[in-house]
Amino acid sequence: MTPSLRLLSPTTVGDVIDEAQTILETWGVWIEHEQARAMLLEKGAKLKENRVLIPRTLVDAALESAPSEFSLWDVTGAQEYVVGGDQFRFVPGSAALEIWDDQKGKSRRAITRDLVDLARLVEKLEYLSFQSTSLISSDVPEELADRYRLYLALQFCRKPVVTGTFQEDAFPCMQMLLEIVRGGVRELKDKPLAIFDCCPSAPLNWSRLTTDALIRSSAAGIPAELISMPLAGATGPVTLLGSITQHCAESLAGVVIHQTAKSGAPIVYGGSPSIMDMRHGTTPMGAVETQMIDMANAQIGKVLGLPTHAYMGLSDAPWPDYQAGAESTMGAALAALSGINVISGPGMLKFESRQSLAKLVLDNDSVGTVHRLLRGIETREQPMALDLMEPLLSKGHLLNSGHTRKWFREEFYFPGPSVERRTDPGEESDARGAHARASDRVKKLLAEPRHPILEPRMQAEFRKIMEREFSRHGASLPPIKES
Repeated sequence: MTPSLRLLSPTTVGDVIDEAQTILETWGVWIEHEQARAMLLEKGAKLKENRVLIPRTLVDAALESAPSEFSLWDVTGAQEYVVGGDQFRFVPGSAALEIWDDQKGKSRRAITRDLVDLARLVEKLEYLSFQSTSLISSDVPEELADRYRLYLALQFCRKPVVTGTFQEDAFPCMQMLLEIVRGGVRELKDKPLAIFDCCPSAPLNWSRLTTDALIRSSAAGIPAELISMPLAGATGPVTLLGSITQHCAESLAGVVIHQTAKSGAPIVYGGSPSIMDMRHGTTPMGAVETQMIDMANAQIGKVLGLPTHAYMGLSDAPWPDYQAGAESTMGAALAALSGINVISGPGMLKFESRQSLAKLVLDNDSVGTVHRLLRGIETREQPMALDLMEPLLSKGHLLNSGHTRKWFREEFYFPGPSVERRTDPGEESDARGAHARASDRVKKLLAEPRHPILEPRMQAEFRKIMEREFSRHGASLPPIKES
């Protein structure tokens, strides 16, 4: 029996979906992309004061054509990852500007070496299914940052990648990199390697940039992920259900645009909503109310028949401390119990703006705990304990019994060395704590020998493409340095 958690009654879920469709019919969405507007108007949408009113028939048709699950494959094309159903996949959060420097004990802007280190570390963390373009490098021009971080991610980690763009002209280059890895346009459609985040702007706005990414990803067969972000009390209703309903309306509009562009293209019902902390004007991702909104959004997405996503398993703490551990672990557990398929957040701090390699290691251990929780309690033998009473009572223990040796690795989860379970670890370990132990593990993992992931031919093609992109913007491609 797999444990699960739901916050909304079926009746409430139905009411949210119904009201979201009414919002789209009566208030509509602002769509900056002219092609997308024309495409929807041709299919029966109406234009009212520059807002596109979307009828229920279009929403129903889009939901009917969108697949309930899809698969991603790793860089080699060998390992398949199903996205949908009861599967849950953890992935580092995306697009942080800063990294927490463990050596200096402070944050700084990320540079190329940090992006490489993070990708290499994710490659070795067994409970993170996907990688992400998690950092934005400050040592390249801003307009090249999106394609550059994908360029590095694909070279230093085999896992599928969650990515996105803040520059409209970046998508063709990023698509080209993915096609080189896979071997062609058709091959990429057959075995997608990436998920592309597409972010509407609350309230009920789809910019040209995000709409273009939605349309391009559907045509390329690259799964899209909707990242609706209403802020409860600011750019969305302060009530949790009100914000959940707005999220549903914004996301349904994205599904309609995406499926009208390419029927049957894979898309994920996701988001990064938050409440607004009125005391400080911040958007706490680790707040329990934010997590509750995410859980409810996923419940609605499942009823709509779509794979789901949320930003959970992260923290608003400025550095890896007790708050970071508490918020991240609670969020990771609640996300998995809610059946969310793609869970972004491990490693993240400071309202999604900072990454930490040590926290990534600590979060990997927490995610391992979540995996154990979701396996539930299994019946191993019948009878369950009766036959063990004689040896147990005669010896007083079962430490060396065949039963213990047979099952203890199946029953127990053993976290990595960052988690201290010894009764007498020594004064040095006691004083340094989990963060220091995780930092040690980061150094050890990054010091291990690395074998190239891409073939030399692919690496040469990658470099040629990026040199051309940098040259077009009057810049030079920086050298790649590893720790």
